This record gives sequence, structure tokens and C-alpha cells, in this order.
Amino acid sequence: MTRERRDTLFMLAVLAWTLAPLAGHVPAWSSTGAAVALLWRAGLAWRGAALPPRWLLTLLLIASVGAVALTWRSLGGKDAGLALLVVLTALKTLELRARRDALALFFLGFFLVLSNFLHSQSLAVALAMGMAVWGLLAALVLAHMPVGRPTLAGVAGKAGRLMLIGAPLVAVLFVFFPRIAPLWGVPGDAGGRTGLSNELQLGDVAELALDDRLALRVQFTGAPPPPQALYFRGPVLSQPDGPRWTVLPWRAGAALPPEFDPRQQPATPSPDDAAYEMTVEPLRIATLPLLESAQGVPALLAGGESGLTLSPHPEGSWISNRPITERLQVRAVARRDGRSPGLPEDLLTGTLSNWLALPDGQHPRTRAWAAELGRQPALAQAPNPARRADVLAVALIAHIRQAGYAYTLSPGELGSQALDAFWLDTRAGFCEHYATAFVVVMRSLGVPARIVTGYQGGRINPIDGVLEVRQSDAHAWAEYWRAGDGWVRVDPTAAIAPERINGSRRLVAPSGLVAGTLANIDPALLERLRAVWGALDHRWNQWVLGHGRQRQLDLLRSLGWPDADLSDLGRALAITLATLAAIGAGLAAWQVRRQRPQDPWQRAWQSLRKDLARRGFPSSAHDTPRTLATRLREAGQQSPGGSAAHEAAALALLGLETQRYGRRMSSMPLDRLLPLRNAVRSLPKRTGTRR
Repeated sequence: MTRERRDTLFMLAVLAWTLAPLAGHVPAWSSTGAAVALLWRAGLAWRGAALPPRWLLTLLLIASVGAVALTWRSLGGKDAGLALLVVLTALKTLELRARRDALALFFLGFFLVLSNFLHSQSLAVALAMGMAVWGLLAALVLAHMPVGRPTLAGVAGKAGRLMLIGAPLVAVLFVFFPRIAPLWGVPGDAGGRTGLSNELQLGDVAELALDDRLALRVQFTGAPPPPQALYFRGPVLSQPDGPRWTVLPWRAGAALPPEFDPRQQPATPSPDDAAYEMTVEPLRIATLPLLESAQGVPALLAGGESGLTLSPHPEGSWISNRPITERLQVRAVARRDGRSPGLPEDLLTGTLSNWLALPDGQHPRTRAWAAELGRQPALAQAPNPARRADVLAVALIAHIRQAGYAYTLSPGELGSQALDAFWLDTRAGFCEHYATAFVVVMRSLGVPARIVTGYQGGRINPIDGVLEVRQSDAHAWAEYWRAGDGWVRVDPTAAIAPERINGSRRLVAPSGLVAGTLANIDPALLERLRAVWGALDHRWNQWVLGHGRQRQLDLLRSLGWPDADLSDLGRALAITLATLAAIGAGLAAWQVRRQRPQDPWQRAWQSLRKDLARRGFPSSAHDTPRTLATRLREAGQQSPGGSAAHEAAALALLGLETQRYGRRMSSMPLDRLLPLRNAVRSLPKRTGTRR
């Protein structure tokens, strides 16, 4: 294989590696077109065939631009620009003729590396793009080595050394470069993700249970609470809308009575409270799923540089002023008993009617069943509303345990009246079926109730002890109003599947081919690999993605800036860069002074030049031995009695030149240096000459 063919295929492979992660973020026609163009160019390089004509490339360019304009009705914006960049980079390979075309491709590749981080800044993407940068640098080094056939391994080593040389500068920029919005406010891993929602219809949470992506990580200061206490409160659904349930409207930042405002509670945790730090993935909802029940104000450690703020919702959740489309790090405190303070009955409307409403025409059979239950003596003879609500909750949980209900991800087709079919016919469902049925029955009998969604449980990573909560831990439970005490949590799922609540056992879909094969070889191997990767990813999120403005300012304060701000960050960056530049300049100067000619002939020539300079015949670096020999002869003609010495030295210099540049070139043996030096040193010193 010729070098040109090898280098071309190597560059195409690096571009394909860089483009691959973008396939899920551009239209199918864009990624398919790029793949076809790269394969086409690889085939031409392998066969040594001619490149396509200019007119064909022009037609492909017009078609690509037209497709982008039709898809987004514009050529501007992140998505349209990314699709255009992908296609045009692939088309550029089809006109790779000269070195300038290769250089353009290299820098387009670096732009593609940056564009990958617009969609994901995860550890996996960072490692993949690190390999891409390494490959692009290696291809760039190859382009600047036109002679010979350097090995790919040697070129890769040189590119790796270049990356190591630049690593200190990258580290300084990362640590001190100010995080200024919106530069650091670009959405991360949020595009196209599913998760919790502000609406719920039967089956929604069951779909989430098949999604094994990470939702949040929690690191407790002390011992973590038991699994049955790990309820992460998400959207609270109190408003029925046909078959769906939605969140009661509430404006972020609206005032709450002081006695029910978590911001007015003591922020210092007591021994019975659970203090923790949470890393929340982009969930695309405005509710932050904190552990029940949050005490004080959650502190944003990272992710709030772009103006995101948190405020309490009257139904016990914490909401942000916009959807969470970036990774957040939060420090919070929760009561270990999980109880939330009750809200006054007149907080929203003056009554509890918001939590008693039922949609017209929905759940007729379940409501009729509830009416029959309400006629039982234990409920009819309850001494007060609080006692009646407790008795009804106990009766419903006992019914679920005793009536043959099943916990499943596949309840089957339930029709238009899905809740009635589940509660009275199939008796098989997931957590949202049980929570919704519980709330409907309680409201039918005049007890305020609501559905709470979020996450429950999770698994402790044995590598670093961090609790990992995934989308498959999504859960729905219920709360009912107990007069005098407020809202009481009840989880009907625990009645039918206690292992789900007490042991965090998930209902999971069958494993894929790779995961299934690993599990068959060693059942614990896959879990160990996931644990190691999860621990590494958590460290990446904390120390790299979590290195925000607050941590930068804390670092400056630890270095001696008591009242550090953004201007101090700029000064620290300038000082550090200047220091690095001075160190680099010093190393470069030392390297230049350290270098000496290694060729024996060069050493002999430099030594003779110094001897001639001492005798009054200075020379420049561009002077040749013949030039100095001519000067010596001219000086000998003007110096009676010294012409013989000048002639001898001139002949010695001409011999030195002949040995270097004659037909039979050879290096200067050390034993030949002494006669030449003696001939030069026999010259009389020249007077009246400035050295």
C-alpha cells in the first residue's frame, strides 16, 4: 500500500470516528449522506481512481444546502448548522487533492469535535473526542512530513507528545477561565430524553421502567436512609383532566406562609436529618426531585450559572424558573422520617376542593365500588374525618393485598376506561395504576388525595458508595389529607410488591445481546463493570462538569483572594498564563543553548572559526571555508613575510571544504583536526581588527 493511500484511509477513519456520535443528533439523510461520501472516498483511495468531477460536487453541495433549508426552513441555528457541517465535511473529502485541502479537513474535524460537546459532555463522549483529537493531530503531523514513509505508530507518539505539551495550558484555562453565561449555558444531554412529566396517564411510568439511563446520583454525608425511605419527590399531580392527571398551576417564586415555607425552616441539619449532595441529570421538567422532605433551601453547587433558580411549590416540591436542561449539583437536607408539614386548607382556594375533584364520565365502575365500600360500618361509624381517612386507607391497602392483584409492566390493553378495567377486571398493573386507583377511591368518599410522582429506591454503587437512581426507578405513590396533621404518604405498591419498595427491585426488560452474553458468562461481571463505570462517571460529573463559577471563586479564596469575583478570575488567569509563557520561553532558550552540532566536521569547522577569529579573521555563520581561505590569501599578499603561513592556512581550509563537499564526502576524523588547527594557529595575529 502506498503512503498516499494509507494516509488518506487513516484520515477518513479519524473523520468517521469523529462523526459517529453525531449520528443521533442530525437527520437521517445527513448522517447517511456523510457515511456514503466517506465510503465513496475510501473506495477511490483504495483503487487509486480519479476523484469525481467538479460539476458533480457542485450538485451535491446544492442538494445538501437545499435539504437543510427544507428541514429547518433556515440555514442558521445550532441544528441546521450542525447538519450542514456534517455533510460538507464529508463532501470535502471528495475533493482532497492538495495539501491545503487536507489542512481544511483537519480543522473541520476539530470543529466536529467541539460540536459533539453541544449535545453531551459525558465521560464517554470526552474519551471518544480525546481519541479523535489524537487522530487529527497525528494526521496533521503526517501532512507535514512529506518525505519518506513514517510509521503510524511513530506519528501517533509524536501527536501524543504534542498533546502532553499542551495539557498544562488546557488545565489552566479549564480551572481559571470564567464561567460566563450563556457560554456555559448550552444545554447538555437533554435533547430527546424521556423522563418524569407534569402529566400522567396509565402506562407512562411503566414506559420509564424500561429506561435504564441515569436520573440522579446521591452522596449522603452519613449513613444513607433505608430503601423504604428513599422517596425523591417530583411533580405532584392533583388536577384530573379526562384520563390524565396534571400539576396544579403555581407561579415559581410565589409567596408561601412562613410556617409552611421550607426557606423559613432551620438550614442546620439535626442528627436525625439526612444531609446529601445530589447530581441531577437534565430531566427537562421544572421540578427538582429532592428527597422528602427538604429542610431549608437547597444550594446549587453547579449548574446555576445560567440563571436557574429554585423555589418551593405549595404541594411540597421544589420547582425551577425553567425546565432543567443542564446537569445540576445540589446540596440539601431532608428529614429522615420523610414527613412534610401540612398546608393550611385555605392556601389555594379556601377549601380542599382541588384534591376532591374527579373528571366527569371517568371511572364510573370504580366510583360505584367506592360508594359501596363507604357504606361499611367501620367507615360509617368513624368518630371524625381524620379517623375516617385512616380507616379508609387501611381498608384499601388490605383489599390490594387480599384480592389477588399483580405487579407487572404489561397490564395489557385496558380500553377507554383503563382504571375501571384494572381495578375490577384484570387486577394487574404498575405503580401508577395502584396510586391512581387509591386517589380516585379516596376522593370518591370525600377524602382529599393526590398522586405524587418521582423516584423511589436506587442502588448503592459498591465502588464509591454513591446512590445511583435511574429512570427505571421512576415511581408513583399517593398522599391523603388527615385533618390536623396534613398530608400522609401511602404507597399502595408496597402492599402488592414490597420487594420493590424495601429492596429496590426493579421490573426490567430482557437484556440486549451484549449485556445478556456478559451476564451468561459471569452474572456479576456486568454489575461490576457498571459499578466501575458509574464511579468514574460520577467523579467526572463532580470534578470536571461540576467545576463551575462557585468552585472557581472558592479556589481563589483558598489561594488568598478573600473577596474573589470574576475580575479576580481574569487576573488569576492572566498571571498563570504569563508564568507559563515565561517558563516556556526559558525552556526554549535553554534548549537552544544546550544544542551543539553533532557532526564531527561541523565541530571542526566551528573550532577553526573561533581560532581564526582570535587571529583577527572573524566570520559569519553563512561564510564558507573557501570564503575564509580567500580572505587569508588577500591578507597574506598584504603582509610581507607572513604569506607562507596564510597560504598554509588557506590550503587547510580548502582541504576541509573538499572533504565535506567533494565527490567523496566524509566526516572529519579527530586526528585530522590537529594539523588544521596548527596551520591556523601559526598565523600572525592581525592588528587593527575589531572582533
